Order: sequence, then structure tokens, then C-alpha cells
Amino acid sequence: MMRASDSSVLFEETDTRHEEMNSTIEAWIDDLVDSVDDAQASAEFQEWLEVQSRFHDYSHRNTLLIKLQYPDATRVAGYRTWQEEFDHHVQEGEQAIWIWAPIITKQCPECENSPSYHEDSDCDYDETPPEEWSRGLVGFKPAPVFDISQTKGEPLPDLETEATGDAGNLVPQLIDAADELGVTVRILPEEEWAHGEARGVCKQRSLIDMQPRVEIRDRENNADLARTLIHEYAHALLHFDVDDETERSKRELEAEAVAYVVGRYCGLDTSGSAFYLAAWESDDPEVVRERLERISRTAEELIDVLEDGSSS
Repeated sequence: MMRASDSSVLFEETDTRHEEMNSTIEAWIDDLVDSVDDAQASAEFQEWLEVQSRFHDYSHRNTLLIKLQYPDATRVAGYRTWQEEFDHHVQEGEQAIWIWAPIITKQCPECENSPSYHEDSDCDYDETPPEEWSRGLVGFKPAPVFDISQTKGEPLPDLETEATGDAGNLVPQLIDAADELGVTVRILPEEEWAHGEARGVCKQRSLIDMQPRVEIRDRENNADLARTLIHEYAHALLHFDVDDETERSKRELEAEAVAYVVGRYCGLDTSGSAFYLAAWESDDPEVVRERLERISRTAEELIDVLEDGSSS
């Protein structure tokens, strides 16, 4: 049962409960968005950002290829890039992730073929010799890359996004809530974890059973274990039937905002969520405010389920 001291705010069962929850959640979201600015300005974030900038920004097509072959990939680079840029070495026996790499070479100004293909084509361009042609994209070739989880080396700078505090019995409460939320949940020990650096994942249970399946990597920090559970529950409730890679960062912002709100409600320190949101720099954190209704609705649903469980 959730103790009163577990929660930083209690929403009484009154006619105005919904409005009070909305008002409090909106204020917390304002706090979160403001704290993202501070996180982005910190030395810790700038160091992390410098390392991230050395990773290649893959095209949408290659991103899909990576996800199809290695769904839990987080940071991907070529074999030599891992060695020369990051002093990491691909572990023996690891299978490459194959992407399409651009072929950049001199190309004919008219047919846009490389010199070798130009010779075999019907193009009769001869105004300038091939050695004077400009370089350009003439095609693509398969190229192998590897995820950081397939390498060994000194840890790269990372952001402290973990939640802290006394989680009490929050983890078992969240696990008990799975049935009511329509989610299957499993807490997996480190030796059984097969999702790289991810702390949790949400996926389809099976081809037959369309119920969301949440898997969480076990750890000693129960506060962060609870935060991760909430984050993945938010994905299950908001995004389970969505598969739009261009919206991924917005989905992460929504799920982490829900985790921040519910975690804060339960008395946890979820200030690390600011670093999590800052890391998704492709989107302005203001998106969180724009999606306040979805975030608030999902956070309220999770809070209600936890409260119902604590009173039963």
C-alpha cells in the first residue's frame, strides 16, 4: 500500500480533483521544461554533446535498417570509427548491422555517372576531362556498422538521468497495476537482458497476442526501476500502435514527461528527466507543453491506478 509519506501531493476525492490534478501537473511540466534549459547549459551536458556529435547522423532509411536488424541500437558507428574516434573495439563474433553508404566520386556533369560508368554509357559529353569533374553522389554500397553494446572500451561520457529516493513498495505496486493497464510486464536480470544499453522496452507481446509487453532491466536502484516502469507504461498507453520513426523523439518526450510527473507524485527525485529530455535535442522541450493534454491524461490514469491499488 502506498504510504501518505510516499507522495509529495495528495489529490482528495472531491468534485474538483480532476482540475486540481491538471493544475498541479501543468505546474510540474513548467518546472521540467525550465530545468531542461539549465541541463543543456551544464558542463556535463556539453561534454556528452561533444561525444555525440562525433557519431554520424544517419538518414531515415538507414535508421530504419538499423532498427530492423538491431532494434535496441543506441549509438552506431563503423568498425574503424569505433577504434580511431572512441578507442572502442568491436567484440569478436559480433554480427554487423548493414546500411547503405553513399559512393562519392567524380561524376559526369551531364549523365552524372562516375567515370567508369560514363565510359560504358551512351553519354557523349567531352567538354572537360574526367579529372576536372566535380565530385558527387553516384550511388550506394552496403557498409557494416556496430552498436556500442557490441564493443568494448572505456565508458563514454553519459548523462545522469536516474531517479533517486525511497521507492518504498512502488515497484510491486506498478507490477500489480499491469493487468489493469492491459500490459504484460517482466523484470529481467542483467544476465538475461538482450536490449543493449536500454533500461526498458515496450513491444508487442506476440503476433497473436497484441497486448503490449514491457521488459525492464533489473537494477539495485528501485526508484529508477519504478521510473523506467512508468516510462514504458506511458509508451504502452500512448504509442503502442504507433510506428512512425520521425515521431520517435516526441514519443520519448511524452513518455519521460509522464515518468517525471508520476515519479514526482510518488515522492521520487525525477530531476534527471531534464537531462533525458535535453538529450533529445532534435525537438524543443516546448513540445512537452504542446502535448500537455496527452501527458496529463496518461499521468492521471497511472496515478489513479496506483491509488486504487493502495486502497484495495
